[in-house]
Amino acid sequence: MQRYFLTETVATTAGTQFELTGESVHHWLKVMRAQPGDEAEFVTLNQQVVIGKLASSTATTAMVTVVAVTQPNVELPLEVVIACGVSKGDKTEQIVQRGTELGAAGFVFFDSQYAVAKWAPNKRDRKLTRLAKIAQGAAEQSHRTVIPTVDYQPNLSTLIQQVPHDAGVVAWEESAKQGESSQLVQTLNKMQSGQRLLAIFGPEGGLTAEEVSALNQAGVVSAGLGPRIMRAETAPMYLLSAISFSQELV
Repeated sequence: MQRYFLTETVATTAGTQFELTGESVHHWLKVMRAQPGDEAEFVTLNQQVVIGKLASSTATTAMVTVVAVTQPNVELPLEVVIACGVSKGDKTEQIVQRGTELGAAGFVFFDSQYAVAKWAPNKRDRKLTRLAKIAQGAAEQSHRTVIPTVDYQPNLSTLIQQVPHDAGVVAWEESAKQGESSQLVQTLNKMQSGQRLLAIFGPEGGLTAEEVSALNQAGVVSAGLGPRIMRAETAPMYLLSAISFSQELV
């Protein structure tokens, strides 16, 4: 069943109706060719899922009748913010799309010393808008109840200062090469449901020793993600999968 995120508060009592507007109407009516009586899922601002039936429509609006309301538990127990160095090509889009499917609560992209790609200031807002749209589409596809946030920070210093977190880890290939394998597990074991983990990953060229040292001084621990060196777009997916395994499949 198709899922859409609502942007305004609606009544959720069975039998009541609400008006649907915006891009969701276009997709449901024009792309999915919904007809009166067809049903879809609508996520409210408080993460309830309303099953609604199309009652009537115009070119720009749809009247939806509430059939039922549920509140599924589909989000990761921890709020995981994935922070990645800006990468070239479509890697940022891959990270947002797949990371959303795996449960990330947010994404932050930052500039770093070894980064090959740079976001021009006059194109940054457009990139963030596109990534936010990708996050929404992936959240609808994977039947999430939260759309991850997408943000940018100019460097690691502002990242640490501006992104709230209860714990932080930085995936560093030197830790992996040295056989470090326990910091991630130890960090997760100390955290409680609902707390926020900031997970930092470098771009294709990795992070410098100086950048990692500064993160360590700010309380972010260096963690190895197994004995293999992963690509910039693969490592965040590994971490999210590991968190899901340890927190949900128990």
